[in-house]
Amino acid sequence: MKVEDTEVGGFSTRLFFLDDVIVGVATDIGPRILFVANKDRPEFNLFGVLPEAGGPTSEGFWRIYGGHRFWSSPEVKPRTYSMDDKPVKITTGEDRIAIYGNPEVKNSTLKRIAIRASSANSIEVVHTITNIGRWPVRLGCWALSVMRKDGFAIIPMKPSKVDEEGLLPDRRVTFWPYTDLSDERLTFADGYILMRQSTEAENPCKIGAIANPNWAAYWVDGMGFVKQFTQSEGEYPDFGCTVEVYTNQDMLELETLGPLRTVNPSETIEHTEIWKIIDVGELSAEPESIEERLEPLLGS
Repeated sequence: MKVEDTEVGGFSTRLFFLDDVIVGVATDIGPRILFVANKDRPEFNLFGVLPEAGGPTSEGFWRIYGGHRFWSSPEVKPRTYSMDDKPVKITTGEDRIAIYGNPEVKNSTLKRIAIRASSANSIEVVHTITNIGRWPVRLGCWALSVMRKDGFAIIPMKPSKVDEEGLLPDRRVTFWPYTDLSDERLTFADGYILMRQSTEAENPCKIGAIANPNWAAYWVDGMGFVKQFTQSEGEYPDFGCTVEVYTNQDMLELETLGPLRTVNPSETIEHTEIWKIIDVGELSAEPESIEERLEPLLGS
């Protein structure tokens, strides 16, 4: 595995070349993956990096940094916004990388992100939370990726009969207080929810859903970034969401969630995403275009 040290957005970053995918891991903050690209477009970072963005917390000013981060759900201050501004431990094997966050003593948690090459143009990203405290904690794994500007996100919501006659509802959507249902960035299409990132937007917008099938994607400048995952049994946060998308004028976040679990001392929970970095070419925010140009490239 080829390794290079560089900077991404002013942050010290270690690049790992995993077959068809290049991954950049921050060394002085995190755990954060600040860079991801296809080997055929090695300079095209699909992630957005935001060095100064963030907000105040009881522990200080929390910075989003950008790229891919690992939170625990449900979202609540101060736990969710624990500071992650210290150097991290990074270990490597023949074909895998592990990033260890610093112990969150007040939260009784320790987070790790493990990365390895998967199939063509794909990597496996495994998120784990271990209870390092003395009492059970209830939470879920939450994987968030800040994407490059000026693209659009896709949540598949294909219909499926819950009962034989199709009398019962089969889909559910979650909104946040600041979500305007008339927002022009948000589109409900046949079988999909689409969210466009716009640098001209004045207000944030967020939506969540149970994806069907289990993937979410972002397209920008010809490239597709796809997260595939497995939906497990159990209660999911935010009225049952497996996928959430948040956007404002600076970014768009593509998020997947695991179920809420009661984690006993020394126990670990995990949530796995398969990232596919695909050269899609032109893609329009319309069902026919997604079905014809993106979905055939996803594989099983």
